Amino acid sequence: MHQLTMNVLNLLFTKDGLICQITKNKNILEEKSYFVTEETSADHIMEQLEEILIRQRYDEISVISALNHFTLMPEGFSEHETGYDLIAFNAPVEKENEELMLSVNKKFRVQFYYTFPRNFYRKIKDLAIPVRFNFSGEKFLNTIHTKNNKEIHINLYHNQCEFFAIDHKKVILYNNLDVNSEVDFLYFIMFTLSKIGFGINETHFYVYGETTENETFISELQKFVKNLKIVYDNVPKKNFILN
Repeated sequence: MHQLTMNVLNLLFTKDGLICQITKNKNILEEKSYFVTEETSADHIMEQLEEILIRQRYDEISVISALNHFTLMPEGFSEHETGYDLIAFNAPVEKENEELMLSVNKKFRVQFYYTFPRNFYRKIKDLAIPVRFNFSGEKFLNTIHTKNNKEIHINLYHNQCEFFAIDHKKVILYNNLDVNSEVDFLYFIMFTLSKIGFGINETHFYVYGETTENETFISELQKFVKNLKIVYDNVPKKNFILN
């Protein structure tokens, strides 16, 4: 029987980076991260994206945005034309430079409006091969297994973190933060707990993603919380949001 070879390109866009993963029949061939630094050019991410897109022939592309231009709405909200305005409450929006996207999570009955940079969007779409776009919050939410507790699920990135507050299997809050220090992560999460009335001792914390490179944050968090579990650590070729 003739086996079809599927070359898939997975792209994850973050605040200051691009993580690229190439798979062949679900086996990971390559995983690479590109980050903007003081030494790189202003167009560093676009240059890397262009190089990746022409490197080989892909059968499919999967794009996930972890950029914090988003809003969370209940499932069934249909006034799509207000998407940009809703996002503008959380982050500055430039309509002419951003593509408005929608991502629905059936499991928790919520949906995300998010924007994705139009220059990246067009560059990817120009290849004219099947592309799936998704928002990191939706993908993250889909992988969460909840119990009947107050829970905080935290996914750590490079200089960024996203987290869900869930109470009895219902999403109370989602946020996606660009932060420059691990102390800021801690401050934001503790501040959120106090705002939504999650007691520190009754709340279960679950951490995913770049746990090794954010170990200061985790060790600080452990000083305050009783129930903390590291669920997933991004070891090489195993990126939590891409796998």
